[in-house]
Amino acid sequence: MQAQSRQPIIERRQEPPEQSVWWEKLSLAQKFSASSLGKFGYELSFVRNENGHSLAVLTCQSGTAVISEDGEIDTSPAIKVR
Repeated sequence: MQAQSRQPIIERRQEPPEQSVWWEKLSLAQKFSASSLGKFGYELSFVRNENGHSLAVLTCQSGTAVISEDGEIDTSPAIKVR
């Protein structure tokens, strides 16, 4: 009887956005918008505070998106992510 080699198990689950340390820093409107973008592969990377306003920065393979405090999504932001 020939032993079958087992393929390594690949973990495909990702951390839910609610587990992110950044998630708690989002406004309710930003959370709704971030959840919508999550369906397209975007992940919350960090939250930046500019001029007293929160700006959520999300990334995916196709690029970067930002969400303003009031939930407005910009998928072509003028922001550089290092």
